Amino acid sequence: MVEFKLMIMKAFLCNYFSFLNLSAISKGSISVTQSIAVIALILTLLYICFKSTSVYLIDYVCYLPPGNLRVPHSHFIEHFKLCNFEKETIEFHTKVLKKSGIGVEACMPESVHELPPDNSMKHAQAETEMVLFTIVDELLSKHNVHPKSIDILVSNCSLFCPTPCITSTIINKFGFRSNIKCFSLSGMGCSAGLLSVSLVKDLLKVHKNSLALVLSMEAVAPNGYNGNTKSKLIANALFRMGGAAILLSNRNQDKGIAKYKLQHLVRTHLGSKDKAYQCVYQKPDENNIVGVSLSRSLLSVASSALRINIINLGPLVLPYSEQLRYGLSMIRRKIWAAEDKEMYVPNFKKAFEHFCIHAGGKTVIDGIVENLKLHREDGEASRMALYRFGNTSSSSLWYELSYLEAKGRVKKGHKVWQIGFGSGFKCNSAVWKCLSDIDPNVKSAWSDRIHLYPIEIPVFDC
Repeated sequence: MVEFKLMIMKAFLCNYFSFLNLSAISKGSISVTQSIAVIALILTLLYICFKSTSVYLIDYVCYLPPGNLRVPHSHFIEHFKLCNFEKETIEFHTKVLKKSGIGVEACMPESVHELPPDNSMKHAQAETEMVLFTIVDELLSKHNVHPKSIDILVSNCSLFCPTPCITSTIINKFGFRSNIKCFSLSGMGCSAGLLSVSLVKDLLKVHKNSLALVLSMEAVAPNGYNGNTKSKLIANALFRMGGAAILLSNRNQDKGIAKYKLQHLVRTHLGSKDKAYQCVYQKPDENNIVGVSLSRSLLSVASSALRINIINLGPLVLPYSEQLRYGLSMIRRKIWAAEDKEMYVPNFKKAFEHFCIHAGGKTVIDGIVENLKLHREDGEASRMALYRFGNTSSSSLWYELSYLEAKGRVKKGHKVWQIGFGSGFKCNSAVWKCLSDIDPNVKSAWSDRIHLYPIEIPVFDC
């Protein structure tokens, strides 16, 4: 796109200068007025060609599952017993559940409650429609947006990829117009929510005055693992039902009603390294039962991905004093080989007021908070989202932001850092600037019981 703009500008200027040369030849010289006109023209064209397009987050909605779908730990374990899992497998599930940081309100789709669970495609489709139809309808109704006003539609669901695709299902249900630009992403893991925002950001650079709708979820119904391989059993205990719909725009008229403005989006992919590529991997076990394996190296891979992501994000957001201290720390280690000296970790509290860390599990959240030298309360939104809703994959970051808003903590001018991790292995960061004070009393997925949070999550030594 940039090359195309440069070609147009070059052709226009060549024609303009040709005209000036002819004029100058006829008159004998180029006047001061003509020189000023040329400079003004060049500056105007440069401004038009390279003016950045702002991306506004008008609003978003998180799915609130009905109470009858909740799965307390006791129900979870009883379910495994009734499904005749091996004793060792049940004991392992119990251990993972207790240490997961997930509470008694997290929900599973209706088909998972059945005995035995039905993981057919029919139920996967039903779960997808139940989540996405609800949040799309709520978001569009909330802002009185007609479906035909949507210009761009992007969905992401990693483990369920039907035909017709998920975006086609939404288009059919709500009657979006025929020339809508739609994309369905799959296999991208828990970081796909920010990846979808990144795709929309690039599309909005090309398509002016457009509205974009992003849908993020993971289908739990078809992806339960029924084998006995421990690395695949962890996902059974962590993942729960959820989803989010996000309305984005590049229209100037929406700046006044938007909640946030996207400032930065940095993506990191470590797929070229085998250890990173294989740490979250869907494959069959020795009995040909398919499941998603989570390796022991997951935390170290996530830390490496985050470190690389921060190297690219840091210069965009950190004050110069923090960048200087980090640079000096790196030089000291390289020149004096001070391996015993710990690398300086920049103070990200000087760049952000709020942090939304992917709720992949209690260990993941605690590890990131520790690595970034944050305060314990900086991980509160992530822990509470995990406790109430479980790991909802790509939508977890939006439950966390919704928590902060419901608590009345997000104010005009505040900056929010969303950190997403996903298979591949990927680490994506998004930085949002709040454009107005957020009313904590607006209905959200937290409205019914935000007054009960935060709670102290039990710690088990098992």
